[in-house]
Amino acid sequence: MAKLKVTQVRSTIKRPKDQKDTIKALGLGKINRTVEVENNPHMAGMIRKVSHLIKVEEA
Repeated sequence: MAKLKVTQVRSTIKRPKDQKDTIKALGLGKINRTVEVENNPHMAGMIRKVSHLIKVEEA
């Protein structure tokens, strides 16, 4: 499977709890924090849910 670099670019302040929980589950939580995740359907759904708060690149 391919890897994706996910970077948080916007704050979770004033966001619904499910979006905050999704950001934490991705391993993020602070602006400009980057993690590498596998590109699978589970991660794709999480990324789609908070796409307005993150930036995604191929790793």
